[in-house]
Amino acid sequence: MGQVDSWKKRSATSLSRLLPRLEERFCDHIDKVEWQGYVERINTHFPRLFQLLYQLYGNQYDFFYHLENILASATSMWLARSDDLKALDVMRQADPQWYQSNRLVGVMCYVDLFAGNIQGIRDRIPYLTELGITYLHLMPLFKCPEGDNDGGYAVSSYQEVNPALGTMEELSQLATELRQHGISLVVDFVFNHTSDEHEWAKRALAGNEEYQEYYRMYPNREQPNAFEKTVNSVFPDERPGCFTYKNKIRKWVWTTFCNYQWDLNYENPVVFSGMVEEMLFLANIGVEVLRLDAVAFLWKKLGTSCENLPEAHLLIQAFNTIVKIAAPAMVFKSEAIVHPDEVTRYISQEECPISYNPQLMALLWDALAVRNIRLLRHGMSKRFTIPQDCAWVNYIRCHDDIGWAIADDDMRDLQINPYDHRKFLTEFFTGRFEGSFAKGLPFQEKPETGEARIAGTTASLCGLEKLTDANHRTEIDLAIRRILLLHGVILTIGGIPLLYLGDEIGTLNNYTYTESPEKDGDSRWVHRSAFDDERALKRKDSSTIPGQIYLGLLKLIQIRQHNRAFSRGETEIIDTGNDCIFGYFRSQQEQNVLVLANFSDREQEIMAKQLRLLGMRKIFTDLVSGKTISAIQKLVLDPYQLVILL
Repeated sequence: MGQVDSWKKRSATSLSRLLPRLEERFCDHIDKVEWQGYVERINTHFPRLFQLLYQLYGNQYDFFYHLENILASATSMWLARSDDLKALDVMRQADPQWYQSNRLVGVMCYVDLFAGNIQGIRDRIPYLTELGITYLHLMPLFKCPEGDNDGGYAVSSYQEVNPALGTMEELSQLATELRQHGISLVVDFVFNHTSDEHEWAKRALAGNEEYQEYYRMYPNREQPNAFEKTVNSVFPDERPGCFTYKNKIRKWVWTTFCNYQWDLNYENPVVFSGMVEEMLFLANIGVEVLRLDAVAFLWKKLGTSCENLPEAHLLIQAFNTIVKIAAPAMVFKSEAIVHPDEVTRYISQEECPISYNPQLMALLWDALAVRNIRLLRHGMSKRFTIPQDCAWVNYIRCHDDIGWAIADDDMRDLQINPYDHRKFLTEFFTGRFEGSFAKGLPFQEKPETGEARIAGTTASLCGLEKLTDANHRTEIDLAIRRILLLHGVILTIGGIPLLYLGDEIGTLNNYTYTESPEKDGDSRWVHRSAFDDERALKRKDSSTIPGQIYLGLLKLIQIRQHNRAFSRGETEIIDTGNDCIFGYFRSQQEQNVLVLANFSDREQEIMAKQLRLLGMRKIFTDLVSGKTISAIQKLVLDPYQLVILL
């Protein structure tokens, strides 16, 4: 209690000195009524911000100078915020868990691959609204180097759009138009590193020692060697270690991912202050959800793995607190592709209220391969529950590969050998396993161990690519059922469903990426093809494969958006008494539904007495088929059938 009182006293004293200085500095731009509301937010959140920044930078001799600069930057960016975004701030404060709504259905895409450029995205808004989309994640679209740029994740300027895609003014206009159609804009905040063409990096490379402190640079191999005793190489096949030598300045630069992506040095408070401005700039163009990239790698400490360190969490919490002061309409989404237990540590109102659920993605594919849901049920029973005011982002696949993010201890609990099982999954989804329906490619494969991750579109991994003519009608039907089953789960299990655009029309793998020197060797480009307009034209024709997938998915989206049970509420994973049928209750106020998903290619049964134990009656309605179902003795599910029982 004494320590808490001490923090409060120190923060109160600091704020009493800072506020008059802020008012004096910005008095010519202040509307008194708006200022009062802003000051109320400062008073609410500054004690937390002070504590976080003091833990990170309190040992700096000029800590209070940096503290004032950070608060002044936040205030300046708040003043620059448009009236309609300030109005959105008020709306979001009145409904702070807006992202838990059943109306939220998300998609992600590369701007150029989906629509050519930003103007093309605006032209495709009717397509998005037709599908019921309310959340649009545009993959990195900021200025980046030509050639190698890690798919846009090597950012050269956070305030400039890649010229091939448009301008920042066009992006701001797009955000406004999306908002008018009820669609929230989501972009990436690549804040662990910049490209080596960023202005900071250029100045560092020119010998400016001040800017060299923005990164982690070492004059010889002594420190890099010491770090690499405990730090893992992310892409060992491409290059060993985490450092790149720059002969122009004769220094080794920390480069976790690629040699052209320089890790920022967050031990320098100037870096934090600079990135606050970049973050709030994105908030001010109308970004409503900010995907925090590579959160696990933000802080470095000798003798550790330099992943998931406590200071990384403090940093994110500090960024979050500043957003609550200056742009409360925006929320964070974490991208933490780490051990399932580590993922949940980034999820909270104080850190990232929204988070990707890589474990669910991996377990869904696992259940499809083994036609058994024991591991899926076990993993979700242990880790699906998160704080009530937070939300998962559930996805089947994304721009990246599918990694087998399944906890070893979960597999051992079920007497499954983790190494053998991951090898089997890789063999299955690359089509090497006899009898597999999948057709994917290995990514970052290690021939000596057989370990790999998987690349491929949902349709190709679900079996559609292997089936080319009408003689395969039964197998085609099963492939479509698999696609709809996976989407049905992410749409109903609780959280924000996120689709990769093109999956809704059954896009197949595109192997022409090998013809591009920039893409050849990176198998992830097999599932990053341009949007197939010709295929999309068939989406409303139920006699076509794209039409069957699209119309089936559209029905599932409409079920989600018209039933309160899928808004906020609770998810309870249950034992259905059948290891092929995954089941869970969704509850919101007085509305309850039971979702059952058959992951087998054969009919499966649930005995009536098991349904009675779960509180179900003998007759109920399936929202998917629209039929009234009688289960006097048993409930029979068709292969890959999903039912939503009301």
